[in-house]
Amino acid sequence: MTIKADGYHIPVMLKQSVDGLNIREGGIYVDVTFGGGGHSREILSRIGDNGRLYSFDQDADAERNIIDDNRFTFVRSNFRYIKNWMRYHGEEHIDGLLADLGVSSHHLDDETRGFSFRFDTPLDMRMNKRAGLNAADVINNYSEEQLADVFYLYGELRQARQIASLITKQRSSKRIETTGDLKEAVGKLFAREREKKELAKLFQALRIEVNHEMDALKEMLNGAISLLAPGGRLSVITYHSIEDRIVKNIMKAGNAEGKIVQDFFGRTSCPMKPLGKVTTADREEVETNPRSRSAKLRIAEKI
Repeated sequence: MTIKADGYHIPVMLKQSVDGLNIREGGIYVDVTFGGGGHSREILSRIGDNGRLYSFDQDADAERNIIDDNRFTFVRSNFRYIKNWMRYHGEEHIDGLLADLGVSSHHLDDETRGFSFRFDTPLDMRMNKRAGLNAADVINNYSEEQLADVFYLYGELRQARQIASLITKQRSSKRIETTGDLKEAVGKLFAREREKKELAKLFQALRIEVNHEMDALKEMLNGAISLLAPGGRLSVITYHSIEDRIVKNIMKAGNAEGKIVQDFFGRTSCPMKPLGKVTTADREEVETNPRSRSAKLRIAEKI
């Protein structure tokens, strides 16, 4: 069992991601994925006495990790609303933003949240437990076609249509309420040697849909870019190809589609400049923190 250094989860690529912010003392920084506070504590150690850090998390569990520091402000909200909250706090510009995307080991290890197929628990998967729609609602109320789209787009599952078909047949006789019910409904479709990998993709797709993660990510990144002062940095850690593609496109082209926009003179209008190559965790970190195995760190600077 992995021991969590901060009581919540081990921060991934801690030094590399915070180094990527190129922190200056007295600057204003944002950590949009507070979680256990590991990245936030590292940022606070570098910003000096007059710096400011705003950290976002919509999960009530994260509030147990709030840092007692007069330079620190915790914002209990989805990070998609970053522009509104920065305006609320009187900040017109920020000097850097860090995002460690995806689901934390805390969520996966909490049997009550329904994020993992390791436990037979109610299908929930909400990052914000106050939100309405949960995974059971999606599974039982979406049409077969809608389910197939979710599994294909967010889980990249080749058998998306077959999975959706099995689920709709199962729920016609009995509502699918738990992770065990869902595994039972689709399990016969997966070969034993690939079952865990396919189930992980299925649960990922459901989690993304329940939390509207891709829409929130696009909104947050666009808001961050508008807030960044010239020379400000984005430091973003991704875990799967869907979110990584969005981050890469916005950093390179200024939009989620990756479309390069040029003016009459052929000049591009992207407000960001990617810095360096994609960084991945080294072998030592992967051995101590398996969550880092699929992580990719991208860094960009506001032009």
